[in-house]
Amino acid sequence: MPRAVYVLALGIFAMVTSEFVVAGLMPQMARGLDATVSQVGYLITAFAVAMAAGGPFLTAVLTKFPPRTALMVLFAVFLGGNVLAATASGYGTMLAARIITGVASQAFFGVAVSMCVRLTRPEVRGRAIAVLMNGLMLGTLLGLPVSTLVGERFGWRAAFWTITLIAVVAAGTTLLGVPRVERDRSSGGLRRQADVFRKPTMWLALSSSTLIIGATFSAFSYFNPILTDVTGFSSATVPLLLVAYGAATLVGNNVVGRFADRHTVPVLAVGLLLNTLFLTAFALLADEPAPAVLCMMGIGLVGVTMNPAMVTRVQRTGNAGPLVNTVHSSFITLGVILGSSLGAVVIDTWGLRAPLWLGAALALVGLATVLPDLTRRTAPAGGATPSSAPPDDANEVATADESAARGSR
Repeated sequence: MPRAVYVLALGIFAMVTSEFVVAGLMPQMARGLDATVSQVGYLITAFAVAMAAGGPFLTAVLTKFPPRTALMVLFAVFLGGNVLAATASGYGTMLAARIITGVASQAFFGVAVSMCVRLTRPEVRGRAIAVLMNGLMLGTLLGLPVSTLVGERFGWRAAFWTITLIAVVAAGTTLLGVPRVERDRSSGGLRRQADVFRKPTMWLALSSSTLIIGATFSAFSYFNPILTDVTGFSSATVPLLLVAYGAATLVGNNVVGRFADRHTVPVLAVGLLLNTLFLTAFALLADEPAPAVLCMMGIGLVGVTMNPAMVTRVQRTGNAGPLVNTVHSSFITLGVILGSSLGAVVIDTWGLRAPLWLGAALALVGLATVLPDLTRRTAPAGGATPSSAPPDDANEVATADESAARGSR
């Protein structure tokens, strides 16, 4: 595994920690910005919308630059937004800062995934993407509690300055640890990268990713009230359970990464089926502590951990260019927005178990979007031909990427 993959994961860790920091410091930020808690909540929504809507446009602009240069530009934009957040004197300034950092974060994901693909051999790309996505998992497991602790001890601005420091370290290690490679021409430039969105199979793959993440976040967004008000755990116990959930996502992510290359579509199908079962069981047994915790851990193992297989499927259906990866990240973010917002709607009507039922329904629909690829899947030759794309297209992409990777070394 190239050292650069771990360096890129550090950058993603910084971005994800910035994304989640507001959730842990809502009361303090509301007082500091002279705003209501609900207004501070909109900062989370603004970040997500900026990621989904703005990230692909910034990526399109940066396709003219070599990957490492693009990454450094994105670090500069992100740091500018984060410093603006740390020094914000009012709500409007903070809102602008969250939009800037959201756009930069999404573009960084796309460029980093493409760079990861170029630096690794085809047979280990699923594992490499899993390593990269560990930055996301660790952002949930460590970044959120650490930034919350810093904010509670030293003020919410200190949390943003801490993230700024992490981002500076990540930028420095990227400059030193990520090799300089030429702009990727194997994907045919911006126009050819965009042409893949004319393929119905691409939209099917993108919708699967949205539904996988939507199913998981419809439950994850409301774990706290479900575990306290329905299951009966104390508020002091819930953070420990969420840390255990985060650990489960870390384990699941690396397991999925081991199988994502050779068994892309079957991994997605099995993951969606298991997530449907875990979400359904959680909805039925939410008032029983032991089964509820087991189901929550199961969701952690097979929910967001599908990322390596999702990325592999999308790249093999289209290409590994930064635009495709950024648009895919936008669809993943759309899943977060969809799951959390619809979860709030069904809670008002049917109570706290409703988001779990909603998640099961979304996972079941997601399984339906994977089945067409599963039924027409052909046996791969030597594990190199993807299960979700025609063999000729897959070999063309793999050959181009191998050439790029050899050139980088």
